[in-house]
Amino acid sequence: MDRITIATLQQMKRDGRKIVGAVVYDYPMARIVDRAGVDIVSVGDSVGVNMWGHATEEEITLEEMLVACRAVRRGVTHALVSCDVPGGVDDVVGAARALVFEGGAEMVKVEAGAEEIGAIVQAGIPVWAQLSGQSVGSGQAAVGSGRELADLVNQAKALEAAGASLLDFRHSGPEAGPAVARAVSIPVLGGLGGGPWLDGRVRAIANALGYTAAALDDTADRYANIARVALDAITSYADDVRGGRQVRGK
Repeated sequence: MDRITIATLQQMKRDGRKIVGAVVYDYPMARIVDRAGVDIVSVGDSVGVNMWGHATEEEITLEEMLVACRAVRRGVTHALVSCDVPGGVDDVVGAARALVFEGGAEMVKVEAGAEEIGAIVQAGIPVWAQLSGQSVGSGQAAVGSGRELADLVNQAKALEAAGASLLDFRHSGPEAGPAVARAVSIPVLGGLGGGPWLDGRVRAIANALGYTAAALDDTADRYANIARVALDAITSYADDVRGGRQVRGK
């Protein structure tokens, strides 16, 4: 397979082909999603909460993001690799440089205004900019007036004008989502609260496959529940040891 580039993604938008993004944090899963043929592998700052036990995403450090970014980079040969700039850093441009030149990212995802986006782009680093609607109970955007919708469209245009290569539109909803996607020439993907009205989706694989401990006790709609399978398997292993039976595997 040919390597996915930003130009590839932008051509996919023009052709009306949906873009598949996957958030992963480690080398083994990076290899799996890359083999599955996803287009973007995103190393999210949610790694701190989902994998390392931080209380909030804001606790993640640049050094921790670099560890995850390098691991994922080693596992990907086909997809484009993006890494999140931690929200708590003071030097956004410096952090972006580190993630690209030390972490191996091909672009960075950052929640920032047009001025900061422009500074990162001026430094020669492609940016996946975040745009967020107002989350409501349904997980979709609350666009209560034409002015609110116009504001979101204008924000998206400003981020594109600043040089953003992609947009991550969270909580877009079926009204604001397509309006923003039509208003800009760059691909608009959706994570939280996204939907088929955008140019593509990005999903945290830890949640989609249920391989964190939280999946043991909730009823979220997932593609699998690996945590439950793992718990049952480890329980069987423990039973074999305690029962004096030969364990499986090497």
